Amino acid sequence: MGINSEKDIEANLQIGPTTEGMVRLFIEANGIEVPMDFDPEEAEEIAEELRAAADQARKIG
Repeated sequence: MGINSEKDIEANLQIGPTTEGMVRLFIEANGIEVPMDFDPEEAEEIAEELRAAADQARKIG
């Protein structure tokens, strides 16, 4: 499965801070829960990557 492979799966994404000072991405799909914790610096890097991908997608679409 690659980045361009479409799947007919619904998922819920929640993003927020934890009590330990981490940023959590919490993904739930088909009864599977995936918590992903990042320190604030890593979260900012991910945010930058999301913005860059959104800019590239706008150019394509």
